[in-house]
Amino acid sequence: MAEVTVERVEGPKGLARFLAVPDPIYRDDPCWVKPLDFERRQHLDASKNPFLARIEMALFVARRGGRDVGRISAQINRAHLERYGDATGHFGFLEGEDDPDVFAALTGTAERWLAERGMTRVAGPFDPSINDTCGLLVEGFDTPPSMMMGHHRPWYARRLEALGYRKAKDLICYWYDVQRDWPEAASRLLERGLRAGKIRVRPLDMRRYAEEIATICAIFNDAWADNWGFLPFDEAEARYLATSIRPLVRAEDFAIGELDGEAAAMVVTLPNLNLAIRDLRGRLWPFGWAKLLWRLKVRGIPEGRMPLMGVRRAFQNGPWGAALALAVIRAVHEHHRARGTRGAELSWVLEDNRRTDALIRLMGGRPYKTYRIYVKELA
Repeated sequence: MAEVTVERVEGPKGLARFLAVPDPIYRDDPCWVKPLDFERRQHLDASKNPFLARIEMALFVARRGGRDVGRISAQINRAHLERYGDATGHFGFLEGEDDPDVFAALTGTAERWLAERGMTRVAGPFDPSINDTCGLLVEGFDTPPSMMMGHHRPWYARRLEALGYRKAKDLICYWYDVQRDWPEAASRLLERGLRAGKIRVRPLDMRRYAEEIATICAIFNDAWADNWGFLPFDEAEARYLATSIRPLVRAEDFAIGELDGEAAAMVVTLPNLNLAIRDLRGRLWPFGWAKLLWRLKVRGIPEGRMPLMGVRRAFQNGPWGAALALAVIRAVHEHHRARGTRGAELSWVLEDNRRTDALIRLMGGRPYKTYRIYVKELA
């Protein structure tokens, strides 16, 4: 078999090659959803995506016998290094044919690039950070991914582990039947918290949309601050997030919980865009735009994803924490149930976040996918 070589790709043509690598790898996988090409291009354009402003990244493609057979990114996230000071670089966007030489060549190239820049450890996958698509799918290959979540072939984990990568943390995704009745146990717990009349739940005020998204991000930055791997949203990232999701947002898809008039909790739900783009093969031209708009605005998307939920740390361990969380979740549950939404993915949750795991199970959610962050020490 021909030797595997790896080359760095840059510019529009190089990016096109990088984005095309997964196509033959998933050709026979009915669960794969090809991302929209224009969205991926914008996502990897540092002039348009502020999430890349503090990331130095290189893109690599593996080639054998005249074909591209794999890809990987290597990146140094300055925000991560400033927060954790651990000399850890990251890899991401990993794809490859089922061949040990392909994975060895890809990871070896990324490791050398990081080591040359002073990194002593590598972790991933991050595409390109923990606030974006991250983790390698290790359980749940039989269902398609939800929006902004990855899908991988089963051999990826085996290949990484054979190269010395070990588990750093698992990220758990839960499936939730929106049409089921709100559990009685959750209702009792919520009603005890609501009895004092201090909690108010409201949807987004769309007249103040940018300000409301900033409030959501501020609650997230506080609520998640102690979580493993956490990186806060800055102002530019919050503005970019607000703009990028605006076409998908209805006021009642979000809920803000106020305690004595202070915004103390939030939940974000979005339609599962992957259901609307599965058959578009990454292209919106010439007819994909019309199909996507009709599915979003007319037919509707019967599944969703809850990517964010949080309660400010000041209330998490007190008498109001569970009530605030249940109050905002019930608000979006009732909204989506009335709209006929079938189900939603609640993701992701750190494997050792016992409080959130218990809350989701109380509501009737069940774990159904696991994504893994891997780590390896660099010699």
